[in-house]
Amino acid sequence: CSGTAPSFPTCHGPDNKGIEMRRTHAYLLLAIVGAVVPWAFLLRHFAVGGVRIDFLRALFVNGVAGGFTMDLVVTCVVFWVFLFAETRRLQMRRAWPFVLVSVIVGVATALALFLWTRERAREA
Repeated sequence: CSGTAPSFPTCHGPDNKGIEMRRTHAYLLLAIVGAVVPWAFLLRHFAVGGVRIDFLRALFVNGVAGGFTMDLVVTCVVFWVFLFAETRRLQMRRAWPFVLVSVIVGVATALALFLWTRERAREA
């Protein structure tokens, strides 16, 4: 085994099932965290002000917010490019559910769910 991070070494042998299992569980846990943490902030925002159009204005309320918003948009597009290339390469059936999750729930959740699904497909 070798790798840069001690918790996720790269192993290419029959004895790496435990490592892949930990990585699979980590991706699933990160998908849950990626949904819960951002939505906790969003729900608090909606509870105070309701669902209004200023939500979109708030994304660009200043340079910092606009920078983070645009970084997230670019990250989402990068994820989609990777997603379609990887699903084609691994002959996985559906990419669109991950696109929907990235738009409706968040890109952190969608990416972690995709990585979890990819690991499970590779294990099969």
